[in-house]
Amino acid sequence: MFRLFYNLKQAILQIVRNKGMAVASIFAITAMMLILGLFFVIAVNVNLFSEMVKQDYDTVEVYLEDATDSQKAKTIMDTIENINGVSSVEYRTKEQALQVLKQRWGESGYLLDSLGENPLPNSILIKVENLNAANRVNTAAGKLDGVESTKYYKETVDKLTKVTNFMSIAAIVIMLFLIIVSMVVVSNTIKLTVFARSKEISIMKYIGATNWFVRGPFFVEGVILGIISSAMAAGVTYFLYDRIVDAIGIKVMTILSTPLVPAAYLASNLIIIFASMGVGIGAVGSIISMRKFLDK
Repeated sequence: MFRLFYNLKQAILQIVRNKGMAVASIFAITAMMLILGLFFVIAVNVNLFSEMVKQDYDTVEVYLEDATDSQKAKTIMDTIENINGVSSVEYRTKEQALQVLKQRWGESGYLLDSLGENPLPNSILIKVENLNAANRVNTAAGKLDGVESTKYYKETVDKLTKVTNFMSIAAIVIMLFLIIVSMVVVSNTIKLTVFARSKEISIMKYIGATNWFVRGPFFVEGVILGIISSAMAAGVTYFLYDRIVDAIGIKVMTILSTPLVPAAYLASNLIIIFASMGVGIGAVGSIISMRKFLDK
């Protein structure tokens, strides 16, 4: 307990002494984590859309105009059933569509209750026999009176799969690069403290202090810088994304039939990811900064 208190006290004193460099390091690491947060948010939403679309690759969804009543919808369904290649036709009300969406979201489905007015339209789900039939059915259904728009997802799924794979690879490469840069930033910050206390450290080594005893305060300093940076990055990312969801969330769901992932759902993942990265970057950066000095 004494050792922990000593390391924490010394780490805080070191940060205060070099507050200019410490603040610069915190903002630099925070900026890098914000970039990672951007990729994370985009990747999660693209992946959600891709997974939901894949469930409907053999389905053409026909969205009806608000003015289309049940009788007219029945006429549209009868017409569609006579199109070659159609396996089945199902009418879905906007209330049923919202319930299906909640089921897809599982435990997070309750978050959709905050939408207020249901923005989803009444629709007709058309199961097709094959891909060629889907294109034909999609074109024919879109021309019917009372139909606002149609959606067929197969081509979209193929494109999204390529985009998702590319984004995953790009995110990993960028993440590794930014992590390395962040470690260098932390390492250089702590090196200033090491040089300032070089005589004190030499005396400690001379009287028998172990490398880990000497390294302790600097290790804690790196972890503190990482935690502060991760907390700031997670907070800013959550705040900005929450504003974006409030501003365009309903429009996105109306256009794509898939809502943006709620900020509340991402919050826990953001905290875990950023905290882990912050601690890791700070710890490794401090170890790197001390290695050359302690190996002398």
